[in-house]
Amino acid sequence: MGSAPSADFFQPLNADDPAIVGGYRLAAVLGAGGMGKVYLSYTPGGRPIAIKVIRPEFSEDPEFRRRFQQEVRAAERVQGLYTAPVIDSDTEGAQPWLATAYVPGPSLAHAVARHGALPVRSVLLLTVGVAEALHVIHGAGIVHRDLKPANVLLASDGPRVIDFGIARAADSTALTSTGVSVGTPAFMAPEQASAGTVTPATDVFALGQIAAFTAIGASVFGDGPSHAVLYRIVHEDPDLSALPEELRPVVTRCLSRDPADRPTLTEVIELCNAASEAPLRQGEDWLPQAVAGSITERLRLPAPAPTPPPQPPTAAATPTPVPTEVSPQSPAPGAPAVPAAAPGYTPTGVAAAPTQAAPAQPAPGAPGVVPPGYRTPPPYAYPQPSYPQAQPQFSQPQYTQPSFAPGHSTPPPFHTQGFVPGPPAPPRPKRTGLIVIGTVAAAVIGLVVLGSLLPDGAGQGGGDKASGGGSGSQKRPDPQPVAYQGIEVPQNHQLMFADNPPRPAEEPTGAGVLYGHGDLFYYRDTLFGDEKFGTANGKLVLLNNSEKGSLETCRAVTRFTEKIGLDQLTDGSQVCVLSKAGHITLATFRGRSGAKGETSFITVDLTVWRNADDAAKK
Repeated sequence: MGSAPSADFFQPLNADDPAIVGGYRLAAVLGAGGMGKVYLSYTPGGRPIAIKVIRPEFSEDPEFRRRFQQEVRAAERVQGLYTAPVIDSDTEGAQPWLATAYVPGPSLAHAVARHGALPVRSVLLLTVGVAEALHVIHGAGIVHRDLKPANVLLASDGPRVIDFGIARAADSTALTSTGVSVGTPAFMAPEQASAGTVTPATDVFALGQIAAFTAIGASVFGDGPSHAVLYRIVHEDPDLSALPEELRPVVTRCLSRDPADRPTLTEVIELCNAASEAPLRQGEDWLPQAVAGSITERLRLPAPAPTPPPQPPTAAATPTPVPTEVSPQSPAPGAPAVPAAAPGYTPTGVAAAPTQAAPAQPAPGAPGVVPPGYRTPPPYAYPQPSYPQAQPQFSQPQYTQPSFAPGHSTPPPFHTQGFVPGPPAPPRPKRTGLIVIGTVAAAVIGLVVLGSLLPDGAGQGGGDKASGGGSGSQKRPDPQPVAYQGIEVPQNHQLMFADNPPRPAEEPTGAGVLYGHGDLFYYRDTLFGDEKFGTANGKLVLLNNSEKGSLETCRAVTRFTEKIGLDQLTDGSQVCVLSKAGHITLATFRGRSGAKGETSFITVDLTVWRNADDAAKK
């Protein structure tokens, strides 16, 4: 694996770690978290990169993959001075991964744990740097959701925010659909801890906690079990008694329990500059000497793992190419190969060889012996087996041979290696009359039985189709409605009705006229002031005052459209949304908030009948 890591933060690869990910040869382990493991690697030009490989539990969830693909695409647009840019990814492989620039510096969590609280000037420079990073991240339509000291790295010229947006991919998946919120409990906002709506203001709350943590050296909501910390975040005030006086204005406002009372990121930077005696400028001296020394240590990177020289065939050798010349004893090119060192293993669709005593195995390396691990050895190294009379047991032959003619279950004699068919059986006497009489009698009896099973009137006019014993004419019962109250949808965000609960997600397109692909979206053009409430995945109908919102009403109305101007909606307006996935939703508009120039929100109540359209068709 190349040279040994230079410090304890470069861990050697374990036996279960991959050697190569996406063509990048791994050099060391940088760390592990709840969503995956991070490795050190290098670009072809020698630049170090960090590769995060997602855990298999998340990889197997299709909803996670969909969200992860969206988040990676959005993260690739983030190119800030205080972020680690995404440079490569694979969202569709067996295990998704993404690669970012390597930041040679400790995390804020590691620095505080080893060196204690940082001086006020370092805290202010850290806060304005993270605020600038969040400004760029939010501008790409991403809410970080898991901003914490472990996700802030300390570089020589300022902080770097990492892992932005990835936590949302894990939200509302099979692993978190039971009500578990994604994020680190000690740094969650109240609305996040109580499974409320996550907005950019959620990250501002976490920023306030990070500033206080850096200055105090501990969480302002204390330690202990997660549920106890979350309770204090939602119901109690933070402990700021040890916070330096200069930092109180910015930290206090960031930690407001109401998201609307928290400052904007621009205001955060202004408050930090007001608290500083000298203008805040990032430089090589922004960190204490002890912490800066950790950066120097992380510049001594382990060397890239060299490409191993060719080795003679061993038990772990790479499979040899499939032979191009096909013989009756060797599989065709591209056919599934049978591992030579797996006793009893039978690939799908290939029958096992006839049961017989296993011949004595010569020593490895002897002539004619297949080295273990070779999936498809060359013909000259393959012992020629014989298949006396057992070969006709192949039910699904995997090899295309001219001997397998349509309608034949056994090969012709010249392909059976000694198989000689016996004399043909004597012909049976024909009994045509008895067969015809028996067939007619069976048909009459079948019609009588079928008629007794059909409901009254079935078959008259040919309009009903019986299926499964006459149950085809019965309609499947309507699904039970699920209600969600007070969902706040920020501008340029969308909802998916399959999510439980539906939570606002950033539009993959970021902005423009494509509106993502949500079941319900709120779009606001900040340039022209155009505001739309609509669907990109179905159709909707604005109900009149005389129409009572219900499942029956939503199925009956036909004044379909895809977008409604926000000026057409008032508090209490009801809109039926019929998604292409078959979900029917009654959305009740509860108003809009947000002043001019700020991020605006709409509030809606939802009543969702999932798969209701399918139930109506059954």
